[in-house]
Amino acid sequence: MFELSERARRYQDDLLAFMDEHIYPAEAVYEAQMAEAGDPHFQPPIVEELKTEARKRGLWNLFHPHPQWGPGLTNLEYAPLAEIMGRSAHLAPEATNCSAPDTGNMEVLTLFGTPEHQEQWLRPLLEGEIRSAFAMTEPAVASSDATNIQLRMERDGDDYVLNGRKWWTSNALHKNCKVLIVMGKTDPSAPTHRQQSMMVVPIDAPGVTVQRGLPVFGYQDREGHAEVTFENVRVPATALLAGEGDGFMISQARLGPGRIHHCMRAVGMAERALDLMIDRAQSRVTFGEPVANRANIQDWIAESRIEIDMARLLTLKAAYLMDTVGNKAARTEIAAIKVAAPNVALKVVDRAIQVHGGAGVSDDFPLASMYAHLRTLRLADGPDEVHKRSIAQWELRRRDPQWGRKS
Repeated sequence: MFELSERARRYQDDLLAFMDEHIYPAEAVYEAQMAEAGDPHFQPPIVEELKTEARKRGLWNLFHPHPQWGPGLTNLEYAPLAEIMGRSAHLAPEATNCSAPDTGNMEVLTLFGTPEHQEQWLRPLLEGEIRSAFAMTEPAVASSDATNIQLRMERDGDDYVLNGRKWWTSNALHKNCKVLIVMGKTDPSAPTHRQQSMMVVPIDAPGVTVQRGLPVFGYQDREGHAEVTFENVRVPATALLAGEGDGFMISQARLGPGRIHHCMRAVGMAERALDLMIDRAQSRVTFGEPVANRANIQDWIAESRIEIDMARLLTLKAAYLMDTVGNKAARTEIAAIKVAAPNVALKVVDRAIQVHGGAGVSDDFPLASMYAHLRTLRLADGPDEVHKRSIAQWELRRRDPQWGRKS
């Protein structure tokens, strides 16, 4: 069922070569350039060099399902490529123009943007000339329920006026970030899922203020996770994506493919952590024997192999169903992988940290950073608990279609 097509195998081979020849050797250069700059949001030259090389090799916009913008790969064809990129998640996705949240924003602009949106924002995003951010989560409400969103978008003649506060606006501190896709409330009196809209807002629009970058377990990511305030931000009505009240629908369309990308990158991180764990266990000696000879270490290695393969297969199944029967029919699998993949990857990384000893929690190895970022994935795009609640409701209604429905 999950056999790769010929073109997918070709991209896979090319991407693996790119990783070996350019991405992995660039990791030390990247760290040195970031340290020398002394700015956590610096755009190091090595990233732009990698982007140039990726384009030259045809490894560009691999995520985009529309042939006019990318190679037109299916979810199932792209998933193994996302896994490979996940092995160096801070370099490979950006080098190939496959970084979140840009991937989701580009798909939104493709599906719901006007020709003007596409010319002004989509084209430079596809060219890798600019970056973008997605402003949905808010500090004052439980944003795991998107209907709670409070940022107001009030119509005023030919404009909308935006007022509110967002946070965890990932990418807003990237040096090349130029545009935000913002979700807010246009009509509080409408039915629950028709109150929200999405708009395209330039990051330099008057009244938009990036207040701070939020650290993740003490890490300031280069792209930043920003708290952003909107104070009487005036945008033309043409900034609206799709139609008024379509914000919730757009968010659901955006998150399906994004979860495949996130989950396969998590599998890639887990694979690299397993390799690091094995190498460390084979090279370190305690009490006269390699650590790899210890029964508990062999259990960890075996359990990691089993769990990674299970998470990969579940994610590939979700990708296959999205391609063949659509996102709605695949909703259980999409929710399931969002729970399974980060949790599996966290377990593998945690074992690898333990095998590395004190080195595992230092910056000499990528494991501590991997753990911090994977832990946030249990919250991003909806926390585990929301996805499990949805799965349980669908399962209950599978047995009783009226379960939990209001009379």
